[in-house]
Amino acid sequence: MFNRLRVTLFARLKTWFAGTARPEHLRRGELGERAAKRFLQKQGLQFLTANFRSRRGEIDLIFRERSQKRAGELLLGNETDCLVFVEVKTRSSEDWTRPAAAVNARKRRLLSQTALDYLKKLKQPQVRFRFDIVEVLLADGAVREVRHLPNSFALEKPYRYG
Repeated sequence: MFNRLRVTLFARLKTWFAGTARPEHLRRGELGERAAKRFLQKQGLQFLTANFRSRRGEIDLIFRERSQKRAGELLLGNETDCLVFVEVKTRSSEDWTRPAAAVNARKRRLLSQTALDYLKKLKQPQVRFRFDIVEVLLADGAVREVRHLPNSFALEKPYRYG
């Protein structure tokens, strides 16, 4: 038994130090998150953090959207700024369903709870926020299409903020 444990430990250390490739689904997910981040930054959103984790879940990307002042509009401070919590869904095929369909009620609840944990870390600022989904479609291991679905769902009940 000790011998088997030693061999397993040695194999894990060897894999870790050698930098052996990560599982395919993790590489696809990372590729999708990088593509989503670039896409949203090009749309004018300010990147804040990636892979925020709390005990209740993880949010893939968090951005800040600054509203543009319109002619004749008076904006005070950051009243129109919005935090954007982004769930990225990367798929190589849409044969069965759209990637966004994977964000079911359970996932929305976990994202809501995790967003509230993030806001708690920020000392509960008075800020608007929304939940977006970004679908990333791959073809032959490369990004084929990025779809941004802003304001995809609201804070799940019974959770409230503000």
